[in-house]
Amino acid sequence: MVVSKKQIKTSSDKSSKDTRKGRLQKLQSFFKGVLNELKKVHWPSRKQTAIYTGVVLISVLVIAFLIFVVDQIFSGILQLFISR
Repeated sequence: MVVSKKQIKTSSDKSSKDTRKGRLQKLQSFFKGVLNELKKVHWPSRKQTAIYTGVVLISVLVIAFLIFVVDQIFSGILQLFISR
């Protein structure tokens, strides 16, 4: 069986179009699913967001201070051993 270049080109064009359609449909389906999930999310109010942000900032400051204190203690102990 002899296949012409035109037949090969036509069949490859169809498969690439089908592939693109399949990808577009998958992408469209994905974004529809994302939007459906975002509708289910309980979004915090502005006040709640401000409170949560404050809690996070205070927590970060407390932990940073504790790490600083422990670092200073270990640095002092290390200096005692090095200076001997």
